[in-house]
Amino acid sequence: MQERSSVGELARRLRSELDRYSPGGKLPSSRALVERFRVSPVTVSRALAQLAAEGLVVTRPGAGAFRAEAPGAAAGAVGDTSWQEVSLSADAAADVVPRSVDASGVLATLAAPGPGVIEFNGGYLHPSLQPERALSAALARAGRRPGAWERPPVDGLPELREWFARGIGGAVTAAEVLVTAGGQSALTTALRALAPPGAPVLVESPTYPGLLAIARAAGLRPVPVPVDTDGVRPDLLAAAFAATGARVFVCQPLFQNPTGAVLSPERRPEVLRIARAAGAFVVEDDFVRRLVHEGAGPLPRPLASDDRDGVVVHVCSLTKATSPSFRVSALAARGPVLERLRTIQVVDHFFVPRPLQEAALELVGAPAWPRHLRAVAGELRERREALAAALRLRLPELALPHVPAGGYHLWLRLPDGTDETALAAAALRAGVAVAPGRPYFAAEPPAAHLRVSFAALSGTGEIAEGVRRLRAACDEVGG
Repeated sequence: MQERSSVGELARRLRSELDRYSPGGKLPSSRALVERFRVSPVTVSRALAQLAAEGLVVTRPGAGAFRAEAPGAAAGAVGDTSWQEVSLSADAAADVVPRSVDASGVLATLAAPGPGVIEFNGGYLHPSLQPERALSAALARAGRRPGAWERPPVDGLPELREWFARGIGGAVTAAEVLVTAGGQSALTTALRALAPPGAPVLVESPTYPGLLAIARAAGLRPVPVPVDTDGVRPDLLAAAFAATGARVFVCQPLFQNPTGAVLSPERRPEVLRIARAAGAFVVEDDFVRRLVHEGAGPLPRPLASDDRDGVVVHVCSLTKATSPSFRVSALAARGPVLERLRTIQVVDHFFVPRPLQEAALELVGAPAWPRHLRAVAGELRERREALAAALRLRLPELALPHVPAGGYHLWLRLPDGTDETALAAAALRAGVAVAPGRPYFAAEPPAAHLRVSFAALSGTGEIAEGVRRLRAACDEVGG
């Protein structure tokens, strides 16, 4: 059993036994739990920490774990927080964009699935695909480097900035790269730097829900521009710039989330020309370049590598190809905007911890790194083909217009009239988690969709079982 599932199972069993103890009562010792459940001390420690985070137990160093007091028992009656509704909304009339943000689309990919649930909504590699040994070795070597725990340069380690610059290509130099703490953080910095609160920002439609959450949290107005199998439509992009006066367009030209589209060679220069004519920036989210599938052929270069005029602000990351906890990414830009990006990055985060940057250098410089990327490319291709074949066989009514050669998900159009929310709920009851399409649209969607991921699964057997469960859910909703 994997460590993550062992921790979850032990936490579940302990949770079910808490009623045996009175509030403040002492739980068995860690040694006793290790012997009783035949798990490691680390598993016991992590399970107790999970229960503590849920407020169910309290751990006291040297004394053990205790059942938590009932809420309010120690300090009297629960306080009245209803005043916050007034305070948080009192000035809402003055807000161009409401400050309340729906993060459900983001949380769906971050939340761990329940016991026995197949994770078709995951946004990261399954633990078996993550380079855990290489990461551990890199962290160990990084921790022994001289000065590894000293304060790093605020822009990032020069060697790591140089590595990112080489990966972007073209005329991009290390001096034009900032090291950031994950792609989500980099996108947040970019939008804060490029658009004032209340401004419109053009986004692909559909697009990554996390981007919509970032924009709305910054007080921006996401304006959708439709995408087809060749990427964003230039005619509609030009019309959106003209209609809104926007100065920012955010796109994923390579294996777009959720459609998997790749911006065609003919459209690439058009997008840059249209943005330049509008005096606007293109934020290029190059989030899965390192998750190309085996046999995909040569990839198009990043837009930033063909940009001479500083139109493109480029975002790339190591996270998707490694681990959700390995949050090392980069922002690249040319011209005065770089200083604004740097300022916001420093004010918000100071810098990315030096040990993490040193570990990134160790990882990408090791022989295990290209081997890992090749292995993941083969595994993702196998999972993609298995999922596409199973869907076509067992769920032919779900349209699959495009099967991408990179990334980690498929985008399905549901039959007209299908309630995607009801279908997602039925799927969860059947033991499979899927992502409904509505959170991927900035405005009313043209049809109902599901996004189905294949990266977070253990293998083709789990994919087949997940599709079988999804078939049962569709039958329930359709019946």
